[in-house]
Order: sequence, then structure tokens, then C-alpha cells
Amino acid sequence: MTATILGAGVMGLALASELVDRGVGVAVHDRGGAPGPHACSWWAGGMLAPFCEGETAEEPVVRLGQEAAGWWRAHGAEVTEGGTLVVALGRDAGELARFARRTEGHVSLDGEGVAALEPDLAGRFARGLHFPGEAHLAPRQALGALAARLAARGVAIETAAPERVDFDCRGLAAREALADLRGVKGEMLVLRTPDVRLARPVRLLHPRIPLYVVPRGDGVFMLGATMIESGERGRVTARSLLEMLSAAWALHPAFGEAEVVEIGVDARPAFKDNLPRIRRRNGTVYLNGLFRHGFLLAPAMARMAAELAVEGKRPEVMDEGSPEVME
Repeated sequence: MTATILGAGVMGLALASELVDRGVGVAVHDRGGAPGPHACSWWAGGMLAPFCEGETAEEPVVRLGQEAAGWWRAHGAEVTEGGTLVVALGRDAGELARFARRTEGHVSLDGEGVAALEPDLAGRFARGLHFPGEAHLAPRQALGALAARLAARGVAIETAAPERVDFDCRGLAAREALADLRGVKGEMLVLRTPDVRLARPVRLLHPRIPLYVVPRGDGVFMLGATMIESGERGRVTARSLLEMLSAAWALHPAFGEAEVVEIGVDARPAFKDNLPRIRRRNGTVYLNGLFRHGFLLAPAMARMAAELAVEGKRPEVMDEGSPEVME
């Protein structure tokens, strides 16, 4: 038997990897072909930060997300385990205290502690939080590693439509089958500057425009990301760019002189509670609703779907009782 997967983004490739690891034959189909700008996961930040996400996310995100770093490392991704640094400007000190109350797994830092972790931020922040158990990766390298690993095991990505679909991992494109799926637009920037050096993702808290900056190496940084209730995928607004650049300048003024390398936008798939679902409908299993947690939750979602296929084990995120589900 060969399991047919529709969608070659982060969810589809992670599921294919889990099935192949269990000895299941796999066929992956995506009309866009190999991972690229057509996929939402191409524009991700790549932060494997389950504890930070606990500020706003439900408990399953924190718990299941802790599987991610080890999974990605085992599947060929270059994972950097320097943790996450969270800071706030002096006027926003209350935001840092609120973040600390709502999360776990962090160590409180004074200004010297912040400078010891990130010397280029010395003297800029009086307090911070370090989440040492977190990590990050470069999404495009990670997607390429999965695709290459699958290709080495005889699994190619086909562009033709399959005759049947066992697993649907198309994200927002599956809205015709999942009526309660919505889009959450995210915009991001890639900047290059030789004047800032960061070893780990840094989150700058702000009551209106929170920012994360993820180092990509060689002076390149990914800045993100907005969260707008919209399925629109092709337009970055001037306001979003101004807000992200203003926040980056507040983190370090050298970002004001940085080269703009890339501007990206896409819409993340989400359900009303921003938690993922595995849903079986008319013989197809849908894996969807990863929201902004694609690289964080895809490993756990893939594991659960593979266990369903091979062992008949019901995933904890399965919602066959939903009125949207047809048995």
C-alpha cells in the first residue's frame, strides 16, 4: 500500500518522513512542486519556541512543541539551540512582567545578563528573560533537508493531481473541505547588516507591535511578523513595514541602515481556537490549522497521523465529533 499525501509544505513533508520511517510507501503531490515561495512554510520564522508561545497559546502547543527540536535535528535540519531572549524597552517593562507570568522555562536577567548573552544589546535593556530550552532553524534549509531525505528514499514530489488523497496537508487551500478554517495573514522582512550580531532569536515586546528577530547567519536577519485576520496572501502593507522596521530600530539602531533583502507575505491556516486538528472526512485525513506554529507542531502532528495510519491509534487532536466532520 502507498499512502498519498497532498501538499509538500512543512506538514506534508513531515508526515511523509514519519510514514517512510515506519516502512510505509508514500507518494507526495503538490502542484507547486518542491518547497518554494508558493508554500506558507517558506515564509516562516523557524523559531522552535514552545515556552514563549505559551504566552498566548494553549497547553498542547507548549507540550507538543517540545518534540520539535530533536525531531528536526534527526531529520537533517540545522538546529541552533541557543534559546530565546525576550526584552522590552523601559516604558514597556510591564509587558515583560506580564510575559514572565504567562510563561515557564525562563531565567530572569538584569542588564549585565542580557549583555552577556547578546553583547550587541549591551546597555540597551535593563531586564530580559532567557528561555534556554528553545531553539531555531532556517525554514528553507529544513524543508530542503526533508525533501532531499525523502528523495534519497525514493519519494519524489509529483505535480500531477493524485487519483485519490489519503492525507490532505494543503493548509489554507483545503478551505473548500474544512469550512471552519480561516486565514491569518503574516508579513515578514529579511534584512542584512554587518553591524548587528545576534546568536539567538530576540523578541521585543510592545503592547501594539511585538517583534521577533531571528538570525540567519552572515549578517542576515528575519523580522516578523504581523497577525492580521485575513486570508489575503499577496500584499504587504506600508503600515506593517513601517511598524516592523520601527520596532527593529528600537531593538538596535543599526537596523535602520540595513539592506532590505526580501519582503514576504502569506496566510497561515487556523481554526477558531488556533489549535491544530487531525480530521477524517470521506476517507481522507486532514492535517491542518497549524496557525503560526508550523515548524513547532508539524513533528507532533506527523507522528500522531502516522500512528493513526500504522497502529490505529487515535490522535489527541482528532475532532471527528465536530459538526464540520462527515464520517
